[in-house]
Amino acid sequence: MGRGSVSGRDYVTQPPRMLLGSLIVFSCLVASVSSDEDYYKLLKVSREATTREIRQAFKKLALIMHPDKNPHDETAHDKFLKVTRAYEVLKDDDLRKKYDKYGEKGLQDEQQGGGRYESWNYYRNEFGIYDDDLEIVTLDRGDFDAAVNSGELWFVNFYFPRCHHCHELAPTWREFAKEMDGVIRIGAVNCGDNNRLCRSKGINSYPSLYIYKAGMNPEKYFGDRAKESLTKFGMQFVKSRVTELWQGNVFTEIEAAFSSGVGWLITFCADSGDCLESQTRQKLAGMLEGLVNVGWMDCSTQAELCDSFEVTTSTTAFFPPGSSLKNKGSVLFLQSLDTREIYGEVMQHLPDLEALTKETFQSKLAHHRWLVSFSFGQKTMASHEYKKLKALLKAAHIQVGKVDCLTDSELCVSFYIQKPCIAVFKGLGIHDFEIHHGKDVLYNIIAFAKESVSAHVTTLRPENFPSDGKEPWLVDFFAPWCPPCRALLPELRKASIQLFGQMKFGTLDCTVHERLCSVYNIHAYPTTVIFNKSSIHEYEGHHSADGILEFIQDLVDPTVVTMDPDSFAELVKRRKHSETWMVDFYAPWCGPCQALLPEWRRMARAVTGMIKVGTVDCQKHHSFCQGESVRAYPEIRLYPQNANRRDLYQYVPYCSFKRNSYSVRLCLSTLPRASVDLTPDDFRNKVIGGKDHWVVDFYAPWCGPCQHFAPEFEVLARMVKGSVRAGKVDCQAHYQTCQSAGITAYPSVRFYPHLGTKKVRDS
Repeated sequence: MGRGSVSGRDYVTQPPRMLLGSLIVFSCLVASVSSDEDYYKLLKVSREATTREIRQAFKKLALIMHPDKNPHDETAHDKFLKVTRAYEVLKDDDLRKKYDKYGEKGLQDEQQGGGRYESWNYYRNEFGIYDDDLEIVTLDRGDFDAAVNSGELWFVNFYFPRCHHCHELAPTWREFAKEMDGVIRIGAVNCGDNNRLCRSKGINSYPSLYIYKAGMNPEKYFGDRAKESLTKFGMQFVKSRVTELWQGNVFTEIEAAFSSGVGWLITFCADSGDCLESQTRQKLAGMLEGLVNVGWMDCSTQAELCDSFEVTTSTTAFFPPGSSLKNKGSVLFLQSLDTREIYGEVMQHLPDLEALTKETFQSKLAHHRWLVSFSFGQKTMASHEYKKLKALLKAAHIQVGKVDCLTDSELCVSFYIQKPCIAVFKGLGIHDFEIHHGKDVLYNIIAFAKESVSAHVTTLRPENFPSDGKEPWLVDFFAPWCPPCRALLPELRKASIQLFGQMKFGTLDCTVHERLCSVYNIHAYPTTVIFNKSSIHEYEGHHSADGILEFIQDLVDPTVVTMDPDSFAELVKRRKHSETWMVDFYAPWCGPCQALLPEWRRMARAVTGMIKVGTVDCQKHHSFCQGESVRAYPEIRLYPQNANRRDLYQYVPYCSFKRNSYSVRLCLSTLPRASVDLTPDDFRNKVIGGKDHWVVDFYAPWCGPCQHFAPEFEVLARMVKGSVRAGKVDCQAHYQTCQSAGITAYPSVRFYPHLGTKKVRDS
């Protein structure tokens, strides 16, 4: 068990899942209390709000509406509970999707925190430490991997809101972020809101500080928390060099850079005037890496050389790529000593992205991978930042260009581009491309470009929408303003790589293609649909590549039978005496039902050949479910074998009202046992001295883990039946037998193969 300290408190990591998975299910009552509350209006945010904006909005309301600040308002508690509930839902991508699609009806069975909230001081002093700091990038589960795999250098602070040391570090971390702005990306992850992400990264104490860069293992910082120490540690990963120029190397260094399309920023240090400090030069080298080389020249020892550049006092000069040392008119002399000002001037004077037009577009993109910026005439600092893309994507063999949709409107219209955007063309012609819908920041665009060229997701339009049914397609109907939609897109790319050659993947923007979306009755986003020839299946599972892969695998090789009233009557009511059925009655809008579906499929695969498994959609077959007295979702019923003809339709009663993992496994334990109880004589004669292979579960009746494992062992016994016999030994009743077998912990499972010897292997 993992254990770590959180501001004086201990937490324990979750134990691994057992064979049938965690079928943790809550009752979804059919009758619900309707509410007209709009969570977005409650928090005063738009439906496009990011997680950070939602957290900021909630904090602002918490400081005003908290009952601690309104002691004489009897309604303050209830009002604040509503706002807290809205925040808890909208900050979570999966819950937010359910709310957007089904409203509060889709959330009625999610745990709601029991009406608890924190004190006013918590929201004022501890909640979302870095949400208001512009230099610090707040990373959440949806964009963490994109950030640290972008190729830029990241220094990330994993913190917990209640951690005292995290708050002590915060002022220093803010100053450090300002110091490193543009050199190292400074991030922060709130592990209170992103517990799953932090666990996956091995974070077990706070604050934990890690350096990340693509191609290297994360490096943890163990030093003191002074800004100087953090700077020294971070700068050792900035590999950009600052070159001292002198008579022996100046011309070869500069000309070599020019021939590669790289400019030079040179600080001349003379007796008079101010010269850029060594640390400033190093920072500029990091900020301009791949675009501009940074050097310095000591004019007290290289006076003649400085004179040739017409330098008489300390100054900094920028030599753009493609310029010439002989052409002094192309040199830009900078008077500022401020790092950001120099950086801004240099970026503004760097060559722009290659312009693509209607005439050159097809030939340029025919056989090469391109990232293309579509603009509508505007020039912003962001467009200057895009100049970095060429250098950062060079190793991925992605070329970078731009299209002005004001001058080439016909070209943009042909791609249904109506506003500024970034698109990646995958090297297979101009019709196979994907539009970027993430954050308009460099690290997100870089990660998108690298993912997109390796993945097999294409942007769909009426011209290429898969309506002929010849090939299987996964189509994601989405809206760019929808945060859960944006969170799903990277998972689709991962799934498309796994299923290349088996299924095609496409996305359709319903804000652009409203008519096409309405044809398929799409009213909520994202809606993910599998078109498999004449069949259409909607994916309702978690937004993960693994969930999508499992869903598609089950479509290809189904282990769960989808039932309607007729097939239920045929398969369950009139089942054979030897057949056992487990049936899940569910509603698509029910949160616990959605959580159950992937586990239900896993369970079905585990019991293949022993139990038949089915589902009934009670939203589609509402009257039928009412007639079957289904009162809550999900309703799990077991219809056992060997029932009398008149009782074939009866099901195991308690399975219909206990909906947790242990109860579902207990349903299986009501079947005739596949394992046998072993006495000391049985163990000695049949297991040790017999001629069969045996797998044996040594247990004690008082042992909780033994009780939880018992149904799992029965599944194992059924799976190996016919080739291996399964037995159980009660170590409380037969202590000496267990002791002689070397059993020291319960439960213990051992495999005893018959090989003509008494060889024993632990399992």
